Amino acid sequence: MHYQEAAAESWGYYAAAPPAAGVRHGISMGGADPLERVVRLASGSAVVIFSMSTCCMCHAVKRLFCGMGVNPTVYELDQDPRGKEIERALIRLLGNSPPVPVVFIGGKLVGAMDRVMASHINGTLVPLLKEAGALWL
Repeated sequence: MHYQEAAAESWGYYAAAPPAAGVRHGISMGGADPLERVVRLASGSAVVIFSMSTCCMCHAVKRLFCGMGVNPTVYELDQDPRGKEIERALIRLLGNSPPVPVVFIGGKLVGAMDRVMASHINGTLVPLLKEAGALWL
């Protein structure tokens, strides 16, 4: 998993292990609208998860993807100085659903945990991941 760096001036990534090839650092989002920021961040990797580090459902969705062999980019909103702005933008995007976890695959909104699990159970998640280039099998 690649985690979003908590630097105030950038939207970068860091990895628990040494950075993998293709991992980008220091993505500046400037003063962009939070919803535009969400769209830009969501399209930056094959699988993007907006999360809170203390959320059990967020942990479960991250484990689901890692267990499938997917290496998602994770933005921990509670560890980011602009996390509250992003959280509000996600609430606007999702409506009544909880703001996290939110999953984007191939830059497209899949949704919160309920939508991800429904896609996994009905067999549509793996084709989405393959189409986005996140899964090779």
